[in-house]
Amino acid sequence: MTFAHDTTTALVLAANLVNTQPGRAGKTDGLPDLSALEQFLDDRMLVPRIAASPAALDAIRMLRPRLLAAWETTGQPASLAAVANDLLNESGARPWLTDHDGTWHLHVTRADAPLVHRIAAQAGFAFADLVRLGETGRLRQCLAPDCDAVLTDLSRNRSRMYCDTGNCGNRQHVAAYRARQTQETNGSR
Repeated sequence: MTFAHDTTTALVLAANLVNTQPGRAGKTDGLPDLSALEQFLDDRMLVPRIAASPAALDAIRMLRPRLLAAWETTGQPASLAAVANDLLNESGARPWLTDHDGTWHLHVTRADAPLVHRIAAQAGFAFADLVRLGETGRLRQCLAPDCDAVLTDLSRNRSRMYCDTGNCGNRQHVAAYRARQTQETNGSR
């Protein structure tokens, strides 16, 4: 299934934001200060937007566990719908179409809305899309045994198993290869 650009962008942003929490994926706080938040938003091209403030940083840090709740619904549509509805309601979402770069986008808050409201509303709309399309199973936890990062599986065949916060996929593939090599070596003796 191909999702709208706005939906995929919001889902990736939400997963990335959840994974910045202290202790998530074995990391320290991924948003230690305003410059880290600005870099995070720049990297994910959240535009247009107002500059971050200390209050915005605090609010966005407090949003992370609320976004994590979407992944904790374990694909239950009613539970994910409740998370989406709460995010949309509390953010004051008011959808509107805009053509700011030659492509039509659905924005869900004003450009001058507080950053936390913009992120929450975008995530809420993206989660609502997953429920509406019967794709709630796209929200997953990384399957690497030593990782608790979240991910959104946007692959066509729903086969993504590992996050991109580190090298989880590579580490798992190398471990499986080494196990096969050891088994072949021990079996040929």
